[in-house]
Amino acid sequence: MTQTQAESFIKESKPVSHGETHEVFNQPTALEPYNAYTSDCALQYWVDRFSAGWHQSQLSEFGHRVGTDLYEAGFAANKYKPEFKTHSRFGERIDQVDFHPSYHLLMQTALEAGHHSLPWTEKKMGAHVVRTAIEYMHSQADPGTGCPLTMTFAAVPALMHQPNIAKDWVPKITANHYDPRNVPFYEKQGLTIGMAMTEKQGGSDVRANTTRATAVNEQQSGPGEAYEIVGHKWFCSAPMCDAFLVLAYTGTKEEGLSCFLLPRWRPDGRKNEMYVQRLKDKMGNVSNASSEVEFRGAFAWMIGQQGRGVRTIIEMVSMTRFDCMVGSSAIMRQSLAQAIHHTSGRSAFGSMLHDQPLMQNVLADLSIESEAALAISMRIAHSLDVLQQDPENQHEASFNRVATAIGKYWICKRTAQFTYECMECIGGVGVVEDNVLPRMYREAPINAIWEGSGNVQCLDVLRAMQKDPNVLNVFMAELMKAAGQYDEFDGYMKALRMEFVDMTSIEYRARSVVEKLAVAWQASTLIQFGDKTVAEAYVKSRLTGYSGQYYGTLPTDIDVKAFIARATAVK
Repeated sequence: MTQTQAESFIKESKPVSHGETHEVFNQPTALEPYNAYTSDCALQYWVDRFSAGWHQSQLSEFGHRVGTDLYEAGFAANKYKPEFKTHSRFGERIDQVDFHPSYHLLMQTALEAGHHSLPWTEKKMGAHVVRTAIEYMHSQADPGTGCPLTMTFAAVPALMHQPNIAKDWVPKITANHYDPRNVPFYEKQGLTIGMAMTEKQGGSDVRANTTRATAVNEQQSGPGEAYEIVGHKWFCSAPMCDAFLVLAYTGTKEEGLSCFLLPRWRPDGRKNEMYVQRLKDKMGNVSNASSEVEFRGAFAWMIGQQGRGVRTIIEMVSMTRFDCMVGSSAIMRQSLAQAIHHTSGRSAFGSMLHDQPLMQNVLADLSIESEAALAISMRIAHSLDVLQQDPENQHEASFNRVATAIGKYWICKRTAQFTYECMECIGGVGVVEDNVLPRMYREAPINAIWEGSGNVQCLDVLRAMQKDPNVLNVFMAELMKAAGQYDEFDGYMKALRMEFVDMTSIEYRARSVVEKLAVAWQASTLIQFGDKTVAEAYVKSRLTGYSGQYYGTLPTDIDVKAFIARATAVK
């Protein structure tokens, strides 16, 4: 071949790229950007059903943020972990945690939306429901930042037990202003609040605590006065908050624990004697800094009556447990939205995954579970609204007391298996860190453990019933409001009552009893307040033995396509 012939051959030949071996096809696009509110039919339904429609435009705006910049920020805030610095470059002890800018964006946007304060500033019917919807969407972007937001929100009822402290702190706690600077509280317009309750030797059993508080001035002790605290806390979340609610003994254990507000900076502008030992290296909830701390004569104010610290803080604990329900429901929703979106854009074995009967059975079953979790979360939010309008409403107070523990146990317990099923719907891509599902899966067990694990919740239900037998009567009366519409529900309730005939073994059977109460409550809530199609499907699948241990066992007469359409998040 001559040189001229070779040059001609090269010109006529098609170029070959050795880097391209195949065409990428049959891969769904990412579910982004999207609006976490307007794409969620169930959320919109329950917001409207429980008198919160007046906040629709703001919820839509926040939903847009969740599905765009906050969604991306959630990835970054978990990729770049909080970093703890013990000292400044000049050798001063600072105990400072530095966060990625994405963490601050998540916090700022949530605070501006009223995640931490809306029911305390908008005291009208539906405010708790609106705030629940905000949390529900925010947690889909990043559950970790929900921790300091929840504690800030829940601290308000506890602080109101001490008016002289509350008048200075609550206005700044409820301000829609985020200030992450490491400066004294009195230099800020907005404040966040953390918690430091449990210790190494006790965990949930705070009576085993050893931390002690001594009045700064023996002549000025008691509620609202200054104390110095010495001891440790095994879990302090989140250490960059401006102050922390702390439990400590002032006398003997028989006299009881007292509650204190411990600021990160002393009133005279000096760093408080609170020393961070380390940050917890957690499997999930990575964006949130959880720490171990020591108090070496730390300044604090007593909140509420001496020796009545657990009672002072019980409302805060109830609120944080409720937020665990909401946060776990949010993980379910995000996981489900991803599973439905992926299967709608991928084919296998000759047809779209979305259109295959067995996959439809799984997706519809997951959709029912997700909405049932949201339904009882919103029912408690509605109860909180009723109680805020009518604090003397004993029915709602008794109902709320036991329902929160039941819901916290059930939803948080169900979330891990639920999230895994969504990952399985997606397949191999679902376990790759580019996808949000691995993060949701690692997050899934957290709420079941924090604020009291499963056994603690079950025992709390029993304690509430033993302390006030009317609590069970009220809860059962709430369930029975749904009676007479489905034979399956009426039969289930008849069997449920038999669980309380023999109380000698009730503690041993506590998990079984609480689970049955939870299923009955979800059914009742859907029957009373929900879409009729959803209620009927829940009753048929959960109360009649059709549903097995795993999802995808719905009876054949359920319109699975309708449920998938209801749960589909449209970009």
